[in-house]
Amino acid sequence: MRQSLYSKLVLVMLVLILSLMLVVGVFLVKSVEDFFTQQFYEQMQTVFDDPALAADLRSAARGDDAPERMSEILSAYYGQLGIDSGTRNFYILSSGGEYLAGSESSDSVSGLITPNVLSAMNGHNGYMSDSSSSYMDVALPVDEGDGYIVWVLDNKQVSQQLGNNLVNIILAALGVGLFISVILSMVLARALVTPISQLTRAARRVAVGDFDHKPESSARDEIGTLTRTFNEMASQLESTLDTLKKSEAMRREFVANVSHELRTPITSIRSYAETLSDSMGSIPPETERDFLGVIVTESDRMTKIVQDLLTLSRFDAESIEFKFEEFSFEKSVRDVYNAMLLEAQRHHHDFVLNIKSDPGMIRGDRARIEQVIVNFVSNAIKYTSDGGRIQMTAGREGDVVWVSVRDNGIGIPKEDIDHVFERFYRVDKARSRESGGTGLGLSIASEIVSRHNGKISLQSRLGKGTTITMALPVGGAANG
Repeated sequence: MRQSLYSKLVLVMLVLILSLMLVVGVFLVKSVEDFFTQQFYEQMQTVFDDPALAADLRSAARGDDAPERMSEILSAYYGQLGIDSGTRNFYILSSGGEYLAGSESSDSVSGLITPNVLSAMNGHNGYMSDSSSSYMDVALPVDEGDGYIVWVLDNKQVSQQLGNNLVNIILAALGVGLFISVILSMVLARALVTPISQLTRAARRVAVGDFDHKPESSARDEIGTLTRTFNEMASQLESTLDTLKKSEAMRREFVANVSHELRTPITSIRSYAETLSDSMGSIPPETERDFLGVIVTESDRMTKIVQDLLTLSRFDAESIEFKFEEFSFEKSVRDVYNAMLLEAQRHHHDFVLNIKSDPGMIRGDRARIEQVIVNFVSNAIKYTSDGGRIQMTAGREGDVVWVSVRDNGIGIPKEDIDHVFERFYRVDKARSRESGGTGLGLSIASEIVSRHNGKISLQSRLGKGTTITMALPVGGAANG
Protein backbone atom coordinates (compact mmCIF):
# COMPACT_ATOMS: atom_id res chain seq x y z
CA MET A 1 0.00 0.00 0.00
CA ARG A 2 2.77 2.43 0.91
CA GLN A 3 4.67 1.86 -2.35
CA SER A 4 1.43 2.44 -4.23
CA LEU A 5 0.84 5.65 -2.28
CA TYR A 6 4.37 6.84 -3.04
CA SER A 7 3.88 6.24 -6.76
CA LYS A 8 0.55 8.06 -6.73
CA LEU A 9 2.05 11.08 -5.01
CA VAL A 10 5.04 11.10 -7.36
CA LEU A 11 2.68 11.09 -10.33
CA VAL A 12 0.60 13.90 -8.85
CA MET A 13 3.68 16.01 -8.14
CA LEU A 14 5.02 15.41 -11.65
CA VAL A 15 1.73 16.51 -13.17
CA LEU A 16 1.63 19.57 -10.91
CA ILE A 17 5.21 20.56 -11.74
CA LEU A 18 4.71 20.04 -15.47
CA SER A 19 1.45 21.98 -15.44
CA LEU A 20 2.97 24.79 -13.39
CA MET A 21 6.05 25.06 -15.61
CA LEU A 22 3.89 25.04 -18.74
CA VAL A 23 1.67 27.82 -17.42
CA VAL A 24 4.66 29.86 -16.19
CA GLY A 25 6.51 29.31 -19.46
CA VAL A 26 3.59 30.39 -21.62
CA PHE A 27 2.98 33.37 -19.34
CA LEU A 28 6.63 34.50 -19.43
CA VAL A 29 7.04 34.10 -23.19
CA LYS A 30 3.78 35.94 -23.79
CA SER A 31 4.80 38.67 -21.34
CA VAL A 32 8.12 39.13 -23.12
CA GLU A 33 6.39 39.42 -26.47
CA ASP A 34 3.86 41.89 -25.11
CA PHE A 35 6.62 43.93 -23.46
CA PHE A 36 8.66 44.22 -26.66
CA THR A 37 5.57 45.01 -28.72
CA GLN A 38 4.45 47.74 -26.32
CA GLN A 39 7.97 49.15 -26.09
CA PHE A 40 8.30 49.21 -29.90
CA TYR A 41 5.10 51.15 -30.50
CA GLU A 42 5.72 53.55 -27.61
CA GLN A 43 9.23 54.19 -28.95
CA MET A 44 7.96 54.82 -32.50
CA GLN A 45 5.18 57.08 -31.22
CA THR A 46 7.67 59.14 -29.19
CA VAL A 47 10.09 59.59 -32.13
CA PHE A 48 7.54 60.39 -34.85
CA ASP A 49 5.56 62.75 -32.61
CA ASP A 50 8.65 65.01 -32.57
CA PRO A 51 7.60 68.20 -34.45
CA ALA A 52 11.17 68.81 -35.63
CA LEU A 53 11.41 65.38 -37.29
CA ALA A 54 8.00 65.80 -38.91
CA ALA A 55 9.00 69.22 -40.29
CA ASP A 56 12.31 67.89 -41.63
CA LEU A 57 10.61 64.99 -43.39
CA ARG A 58 7.96 67.24 -44.99
CA SER A 59 10.65 69.68 -46.12
CA ALA A 60 12.74 66.91 -47.62
CA ALA A 61 9.70 65.45 -49.41
CA ARG A 62 9.21 68.71 -51.32
CA GLY A 63 12.75 68.83 -52.71
CA ASP A 64 14.75 66.94 -55.32
CA ASP A 65 16.01 63.45 -54.43
CA ALA A 66 13.34 63.35 -51.71
CA PRO A 67 13.72 59.62 -50.80
CA GLU A 68 17.50 59.92 -50.29
CA ARG A 69 17.17 63.10 -48.24
CA MET A 70 14.40 61.59 -46.11
CA SER A 71 16.59 58.50 -45.60
CA GLU A 72 19.48 60.71 -44.46
CA ILE A 73 17.21 62.48 -41.98
CA LEU A 74 16.00 59.18 -40.50
CA SER A 75 19.60 57.93 -40.32
CA ALA A 76 20.24 60.64 -37.76
CA TYR A 77 17.61 58.93 -35.56
CA TYR A 78 19.16 55.44 -35.69
CA GLY A 79 19.57 55.24 -31.92
CA GLN A 80 16.17 56.65 -31.06
CA LEU A 81 14.47 54.36 -33.55
CA GLY A 82 16.53 51.33 -32.43
CA ILE A 83 17.61 50.63 -36.03
CA ASP A 84 19.65 47.43 -36.35
CA SER A 85 20.23 46.03 -39.81
CA GLY A 86 19.70 42.49 -38.50
CA THR A 87 16.40 43.08 -36.72
CA ARG A 88 14.94 46.55 -37.39
CA ASN A 89 15.12 48.82 -40.47
CA PHE A 90 13.35 51.80 -42.00
CA TYR A 91 12.20 52.26 -45.58
CA ILE A 92 10.97 55.14 -47.74
CA LEU A 93 8.09 54.01 -49.92
CA SER A 94 6.14 55.73 -52.61
CA SER A 95 2.50 56.52 -52.02
CA GLY A 96 1.80 53.32 -53.93
CA GLY A 97 3.92 51.21 -51.57
CA GLU A 98 7.00 50.80 -53.81
CA TYR A 99 10.48 50.74 -52.26
CA LEU A 100 12.49 53.94 -52.88
CA ALA A 101 15.17 54.05 -50.19
CA GLY A 102 15.98 52.75 -46.71
CA SER A 103 18.50 51.42 -44.20
CA GLU A 104 18.81 48.20 -46.24
CA SER A 105 18.01 47.01 -49.74
CA SER A 106 14.55 46.16 -50.97
CA ASP A 107 15.26 42.40 -51.18
CA SER A 108 13.97 41.60 -47.68
CA VAL A 109 10.68 43.51 -48.12
CA SER A 110 10.00 42.99 -51.78
CA GLY A 111 6.27 42.50 -52.31
CA LEU A 112 5.46 42.85 -48.57
CA ILE A 113 2.49 45.13 -47.97
CA THR A 114 1.36 45.13 -44.34
CA PRO A 115 -1.97 46.45 -42.94
CA ASN A 116 -0.11 49.48 -41.59
CA VAL A 117 1.37 50.22 -45.03
CA LEU A 118 -2.13 49.95 -46.52
CA SER A 119 -3.36 52.38 -43.85
CA ALA A 120 -0.57 54.84 -44.74
CA MET A 121 -1.40 54.48 -48.45
CA ASN A 122 -4.90 55.68 -47.52
CA GLY A 123 -3.48 58.69 -45.70
CA HIS A 124 -3.68 57.38 -42.11
CA ASN A 125 -0.97 56.68 -39.55
CA GLY A 126 -0.41 52.93 -39.25
CA TYR A 127 0.19 51.89 -35.63
CA MET A 128 -1.79 48.64 -35.61
CA SER A 129 -0.24 45.62 -33.88
CA ASP A 130 -0.87 41.89 -34.37
CA SER A 131 0.62 39.56 -31.75
CA SER A 132 0.21 36.56 -34.07
CA SER A 133 2.37 38.06 -36.84
CA SER A 134 6.13 37.52 -37.17
CA TYR A 135 6.91 41.22 -37.31
CA MET A 136 6.12 44.66 -35.85
CA ASP A 137 5.83 47.73 -38.06
CA VAL A 138 4.80 51.37 -38.20
CA ALA A 139 3.89 53.22 -41.42
CA LEU A 140 3.37 57.01 -41.60
CA PRO A 141 2.30 59.02 -44.68
CA VAL A 142 4.20 62.18 -45.61
CA ASP A 143 1.75 64.21 -47.67
CA GLU A 144 4.25 66.50 -49.33
CA GLY A 145 5.66 66.54 -52.84
CA ASP A 146 4.77 63.32 -54.64
CA GLY A 147 3.65 61.72 -51.37
CA TYR A 148 5.77 59.21 -49.48
CA ILE A 149 5.49 56.63 -46.72
CA VAL A 150 7.98 56.21 -43.86
CA TRP A 151 7.94 52.55 -42.83
CA VAL A 152 9.78 50.99 -39.84
CA LEU A 153 9.85 47.16 -39.76
CA ASP A 154 11.05 44.90 -36.88
CA ASN A 155 11.31 41.11 -37.39
CA LYS A 156 10.92 40.26 -33.64
CA GLN A 157 14.21 38.40 -33.59
CA VAL A 158 15.28 39.85 -30.20
CA SER A 159 12.05 38.86 -28.44
CA GLN A 160 12.12 35.42 -30.06
CA GLN A 161 15.67 34.81 -28.89
CA LEU A 162 14.78 35.86 -25.36
CA GLY A 163 11.71 33.61 -25.47
CA ASN A 164 13.89 30.66 -26.52
CA ASN A 165 16.27 31.39 -23.66
CA LEU A 166 13.34 31.44 -21.24
CA VAL A 167 12.16 28.08 -22.55
CA ASN A 168 15.63 26.61 -21.94
CA ILE A 169 15.65 28.02 -18.39
CA ILE A 170 12.19 26.58 -17.73
CA LEU A 171 13.26 23.15 -19.01
CA ALA A 172 16.28 23.22 -16.70
CA ALA A 173 14.07 24.26 -13.79
CA LEU A 174 11.66 21.48 -14.72
CA GLY A 175 14.40 18.90 -14.22
CA VAL A 176 15.15 20.27 -10.77
CA GLY A 177 11.41 20.44 -10.01
CA LEU A 178 10.92 16.80 -10.97
CA PHE A 179 13.70 15.74 -8.62
CA ILE A 180 12.24 17.83 -5.79
CA SER A 181 8.75 16.45 -6.47
CA VAL A 182 9.99 12.89 -5.97
CA ILE A 183 11.52 13.83 -2.60
CA LEU A 184 8.40 15.75 -1.54
CA SER A 185 6.09 12.89 -2.50
CA MET A 186 8.00 10.51 -0.22
CA VAL A 187 7.84 13.01 2.63
CA LEU A 188 4.13 13.65 2.08
CA ALA A 189 3.34 9.93 1.90
CA ARG A 190 5.11 9.30 5.19
CA ALA A 191 3.42 12.34 6.78
CA LEU A 192 -0.01 11.06 5.71
CA VAL A 193 0.27 7.33 6.41
CA THR A 194 2.44 7.27 9.55
CA PRO A 195 0.05 9.14 11.93
CA ILE A 196 -2.90 7.00 10.83
CA SER A 197 -0.89 3.82 11.33
CA GLN A 198 0.18 5.05 14.78
CA LEU A 199 -3.42 5.79 15.70
CA THR A 200 -4.49 2.33 14.59
CA ARG A 201 -1.74 0.66 16.63
CA ALA A 202 -2.62 2.85 19.62
CA ALA A 203 -6.30 1.91 19.32
CA ARG A 204 -5.34 -1.77 19.31
CA ARG A 205 -3.25 -1.22 22.46
CA VAL A 206 -6.14 0.61 24.14
CA ALA A 207 -8.34 -2.35 23.20
CA VAL A 208 -6.16 -4.59 25.40
CA GLY A 209 -5.80 -1.99 28.19
CA ASP A 210 -2.35 -0.67 27.26
CA PHE A 211 -2.27 3.14 27.67
CA ASP A 212 1.53 3.57 27.85
CA HIS A 213 2.21 3.92 24.14
CA LYS A 214 0.63 7.05 22.73
CA PRO A 215 1.17 8.33 19.17
CA GLU A 216 3.03 11.63 18.92
CA SER A 217 2.22 14.37 16.45
CA SER A 218 3.25 18.02 16.34
CA ALA A 219 1.25 18.68 13.16
CA ARG A 220 -1.39 21.39 13.27
CA ASP A 221 -3.66 19.76 10.68
CA GLU A 222 -6.73 17.54 11.14
CA ILE A 223 -4.67 14.37 11.65
CA GLY A 224 -2.56 16.11 14.30
CA THR A 225 -5.71 17.30 16.06
CA LEU A 226 -7.17 13.80 15.90
CA THR A 227 -3.95 12.34 17.35
CA ARG A 228 -3.88 14.82 20.23
CA THR A 229 -7.59 14.26 20.86
CA PHE A 230 -6.98 10.52 20.95
CA ASN A 231 -4.11 10.98 23.41
CA GLU A 232 -6.20 13.27 25.60
CA MET A 233 -9.03 10.77 25.57
CA ALA A 234 -6.69 7.87 26.36
CA SER A 235 -5.03 9.76 29.21
CA GLN A 236 -8.35 10.85 30.66
CA LEU A 237 -9.72 7.36 30.33
CA GLU A 238 -6.74 5.87 32.15
CA SER A 239 -7.04 8.45 34.92
CA THR A 240 -10.77 7.79 35.23
CA LEU A 241 -10.25 4.05 35.47
CA ASP A 242 -7.50 4.46 38.11
CA THR A 243 -9.61 6.90 40.14
CA LEU A 244 -12.80 4.87 40.16
CA LYS A 245 -10.98 1.60 41.09
CA LYS A 246 -13.79 -0.48 39.79
CA SER A 247 -13.74 -4.22 39.63
CA GLU A 248 -11.59 -5.95 37.01
CA ALA A 249 -14.65 -7.12 35.14
CA MET A 250 -16.12 -3.60 34.91
CA ARG A 251 -12.74 -2.12 33.94
CA ARG A 252 -12.30 -4.59 31.08
CA GLU A 253 -15.82 -4.00 29.85
CA PHE A 254 -15.37 -0.22 29.94
CA VAL A 255 -12.03 -0.34 28.07
CA ALA A 256 -13.47 -2.70 25.49
CA ASN A 257 -16.40 -0.34 24.91
CA VAL A 258 -14.21 2.73 24.55
CA SER A 259 -11.77 0.92 22.27
CA HIS A 260 -14.60 -0.31 20.08
CA GLU A 261 -16.10 3.17 19.87
CA LEU A 262 -12.75 4.66 18.88
CA ARG A 263 -11.65 1.90 16.57
CA THR A 264 -14.81 2.20 14.48
CA PRO A 265 -14.26 5.85 13.41
CA ILE A 266 -10.49 5.40 13.13
CA THR A 267 -10.95 2.35 10.89
CA SER A 268 -13.42 4.32 8.73
CA ILE A 269 -11.03 7.28 8.52
CA ARG A 270 -8.12 5.02 7.58
CA SER A 271 -10.15 3.12 4.98
CA TYR A 272 -11.44 6.22 3.25
CA ALA A 273 -8.05 7.99 3.48
CA GLU A 274 -6.30 4.98 1.90
CA THR A 275 -8.95 4.83 -0.81
CA LEU A 276 -8.42 8.52 -1.59
CA SER A 277 -4.64 8.04 -1.64
CA ASP A 278 -4.69 4.90 -3.81
CA SER A 279 -7.24 6.38 -6.21
CA MET A 280 -5.86 9.92 -6.33
CA GLY A 281 -6.83 11.57 -9.60
CA SER A 282 -8.94 8.63 -10.80
CA ILE A 283 -12.18 9.08 -8.85
CA PRO A 284 -14.84 11.74 -9.57
CA PRO A 285 -14.73 14.97 -7.50
CA GLU A 286 -18.21 14.24 -6.15
CA THR A 287 -17.03 10.88 -4.81
CA GLU A 288 -13.97 12.58 -3.27
CA ARG A 289 -16.26 15.04 -1.48
CA ASP A 290 -18.41 12.16 -0.21
CA PHE A 291 -15.31 10.34 1.13
CA LEU A 292 -14.01 13.50 2.80
CA GLY A 293 -17.45 14.05 4.30
CA VAL A 294 -17.30 10.57 5.86
CA ILE A 295 -13.84 11.32 7.29
CA VAL A 296 -15.07 14.62 8.80
CA THR A 297 -18.21 12.94 10.18
CA GLU A 298 -16.22 10.13 11.81
CA SER A 299 -13.75 12.66 13.25
CA ASP A 300 -16.66 14.65 14.68
CA ARG A 301 -18.12 11.47 16.20
CA MET A 302 -14.77 10.64 17.79
CA THR A 303 -14.52 14.18 19.15
CA LYS A 304 -18.05 13.88 20.58
CA ILE A 305 -17.08 10.62 22.32
CA VAL A 306 -14.03 12.32 23.83
CA GLN A 307 -16.07 15.33 24.97
CA ASP A 308 -18.71 13.12 26.59
CA LEU A 309 -16.04 11.02 28.28
CA LEU A 310 -14.37 14.15 29.67
CA THR A 311 -17.70 15.40 30.97
CA LEU A 312 -18.43 12.11 32.72
CA SER A 313 -14.93 11.94 34.19
CA ARG A 314 -15.40 15.42 35.68
CA PHE A 315 -18.67 14.30 37.18
CA ASP A 316 -16.92 11.29 38.70
CA ALA A 317 -14.12 13.46 40.06
CA GLU A 318 -16.70 16.04 41.25
CA SER A 319 -14.67 18.72 39.52
CA ILE A 320 -17.36 19.97 37.17
CA GLU A 321 -18.77 23.41 37.97
CA PHE A 322 -22.44 24.36 37.91
CA LYS A 323 -23.74 27.89 37.50
CA PHE A 324 -26.88 28.04 39.65
CA GLU A 325 -29.18 30.98 39.02
CA GLU A 326 -32.84 31.90 38.91
CA PHE A 327 -34.46 31.43 35.50
CA SER A 328 -37.80 30.75 33.82
CA PHE A 329 -38.29 27.02 33.37
CA GLU A 330 -41.05 27.60 30.80
CA LYS A 331 -38.77 29.79 28.68
CA SER A 332 -36.07 27.11 28.70
CA VAL A 333 -38.59 24.49 27.59
CA ARG A 334 -39.83 26.76 24.80
CA ASP A 335 -36.25 27.59 23.73
CA VAL A 336 -35.44 23.88 23.37
CA TYR A 337 -38.67 23.29 21.47
CA ASN A 338 -37.89 26.09 19.02
CA ALA A 339 -34.28 24.92 18.63
CA MET A 340 -35.30 21.31 17.83
CA LEU A 341 -38.36 22.13 15.72
CA LEU A 342 -36.47 22.32 12.43
CA GLU A 343 -34.77 18.96 13.00
CA ALA A 344 -38.11 17.36 13.85
CA GLN A 345 -39.70 18.86 10.74
CA ARG A 346 -36.82 17.53 8.64
CA HIS A 347 -37.99 14.05 9.66
CA HIS A 348 -41.64 15.04 9.06
CA HIS A 349 -42.52 14.54 12.73
CA ASP A 350 -45.61 16.10 14.29
CA PHE A 351 -43.75 17.95 17.07
CA VAL A 352 -45.97 19.77 19.59
CA LEU A 353 -45.51 21.59 22.90
CA ASN A 354 -48.05 21.70 25.72
CA ILE A 355 -47.56 23.81 28.88
CA LYS A 356 -50.13 22.52 31.37
CA SER A 357 -49.45 25.06 34.11
CA ASP A 358 -47.03 27.92 34.57
CA PRO A 359 -43.81 26.37 36.00
CA GLY A 360 -42.57 29.78 37.11
CA MET A 361 -38.99 30.46 38.16
CA ILE A 362 -36.59 27.76 39.36
CA ARG A 363 -33.00 27.73 40.57
CA GLY A 364 -30.43 25.70 38.68
CA ASP A 365 -27.84 25.59 35.92
CA ARG A 366 -29.95 26.67 32.97
CA ALA A 367 -27.56 25.53 30.24
CA ARG A 368 -27.20 22.01 31.66
CA ILE A 369 -30.91 21.58 32.28
CA GLU A 370 -31.56 22.60 28.68
CA GLN A 371 -28.86 20.10 27.65
CA VAL A 372 -30.88 17.34 29.32
CA ILE A 373 -34.11 18.38 27.57
CA VAL A 374 -32.29 18.55 24.21
CA ASN A 375 -31.02 15.01 24.79
CA PHE A 376 -34.56 13.77 25.47
CA VAL A 377 -35.92 15.41 22.30
CA SER A 378 -32.94 14.35 20.19
CA ASN A 379 -33.41 10.71 21.21
CA ALA A 380 -37.12 10.93 20.42
CA ILE A 381 -36.35 12.26 16.93
CA LYS A 382 -33.68 9.61 16.29
CA TYR A 383 -35.69 6.63 17.43
CA THR A 384 -39.03 7.60 15.89
CA SER A 385 -39.62 6.68 12.27
CA ASP A 386 -40.14 9.61 9.93
CA GLY A 387 -43.66 11.00 10.13
CA GLY A 388 -44.09 10.16 13.80
CA ARG A 389 -45.49 12.19 16.67
CA ILE A 390 -43.44 13.78 19.47
CA GLN A 391 -45.02 15.72 22.31
CA MET A 392 -43.27 17.93 24.89
CA THR A 393 -45.27 18.63 28.04
CA ALA A 394 -44.25 20.78 31.00
CA GLY A 395 -45.88 21.87 34.23
CA ARG A 396 -45.59 22.27 37.98
CA GLU A 397 -46.86 20.32 40.94
CA GLY A 398 -46.22 21.99 44.27
CA ASP A 399 -42.48 22.67 44.63
CA VAL A 400 -41.54 20.47 41.68
CA VAL A 401 -41.39 21.41 37.99
CA TRP A 402 -41.35 18.73 35.35
CA VAL A 403 -41.00 18.23 31.61
CA SER A 404 -41.70 15.07 29.66
CA VAL A 405 -41.03 14.01 26.07
CA ARG A 406 -43.33 11.39 24.60
CA ASP A 407 -42.96 9.71 21.21
CA ASN A 408 -44.55 6.87 19.25
CA GLY A 409 -41.18 5.49 18.13
CA ILE A 410 -39.59 2.06 18.27
CA GLY A 411 -39.72 1.82 22.06
CA ILE A 412 -37.37 -0.04 24.40
CA PRO A 413 -37.54 -3.72 25.33
CA LYS A 414 -38.51 -4.28 28.95
CA GLU A 415 -35.21 -5.97 29.81
CA ASP A 416 -33.25 -2.93 28.56
CA ILE A 417 -35.11 -0.17 30.41
CA ASP A 418 -33.02 -0.52 33.58
CA HIS A 419 -29.77 -0.25 31.58
CA VAL A 420 -30.36 2.78 29.33
CA PHE A 421 -28.59 5.16 31.75
CA GLU A 422 -25.44 3.04 31.82
CA ARG A 423 -22.43 4.33 29.93
CA PHE A 424 -22.13 3.18 26.30
CA TYR A 425 -25.34 1.21 26.59
CA ARG A 426 -27.40 1.19 23.41
CA VAL A 427 -30.68 -0.55 22.78
CA ASP A 428 -30.26 -0.43 19.00
CA LYS A 429 -26.48 -0.26 18.51
CA ALA A 430 -26.48 -0.08 14.71
CA ARG A 431 -29.10 2.67 14.56
CA SER A 432 -27.48 4.64 17.38
CA ARG A 433 -24.06 4.70 15.70
CA GLU A 434 -25.62 5.51 12.33
CA SER A 435 -27.33 8.56 13.85
CA GLY A 436 -24.13 9.73 15.55
CA GLY A 437 -24.93 8.64 19.11
CA THR A 438 -22.17 7.84 21.60
CA GLY A 439 -24.18 5.91 24.20
CA LEU A 440 -23.25 8.50 26.84
CA GLY A 441 -26.00 11.10 26.49
CA LEU A 442 -28.42 9.66 29.04
CA SER A 443 -25.57 8.95 31.46
CA ILE A 444 -24.61 12.63 31.37
CA ALA A 445 -28.28 13.67 31.67
CA SER A 446 -28.67 11.46 34.73
CA GLU A 447 -25.61 13.05 36.38
CA ILE A 448 -26.89 16.58 35.70
CA VAL A 449 -30.36 15.88 37.09
CA SER A 450 -28.85 14.14 40.11
CA ARG A 451 -26.74 17.24 40.90
CA HIS A 452 -30.00 19.25 40.94
CA ASN A 453 -31.60 16.77 43.37
CA GLY A 454 -34.00 15.82 40.61
CA LYS A 455 -35.20 12.56 39.11
CA ILE A 456 -35.60 11.00 35.68
CA SER A 457 -38.31 8.43 35.03
CA LEU A 458 -38.82 6.41 31.87
CA GLN A 459 -41.74 4.37 30.58
CA SER A 460 -41.56 2.51 27.29
CA ARG A 461 -43.22 -0.28 25.32
CA LEU A 462 -41.50 -1.98 22.44
CA GLY A 463 -43.03 -0.85 19.17
CA LYS A 464 -45.33 1.66 20.92
CA GLY A 465 -43.10 4.48 22.03
CA THR A 466 -41.32 6.02 24.99
CA THR A 467 -42.05 8.69 27.57
CA ILE A 468 -39.17 10.17 29.56
CA THR A 469 -39.73 12.74 32.33
CA MET A 470 -37.43 15.02 34.29
CA ALA A 471 -38.62 16.39 37.63
CA LEU A 472 -36.68 19.15 39.47
CA PRO A 473 -37.18 20.90 42.80
CA VAL A 474 -37.94 24.58 42.36
CA GLY A 475 -35.24 25.55 44.85
CA GLY A 476 -32.52 23.55 43.10
CA ALA A 477 -29.82 21.54 44.85
CA ALA A 478 -29.40 22.08 48.59
CA ASN A 479 -25.80 23.24 48.11
CA GLY A 480 -26.40 25.03 44.80
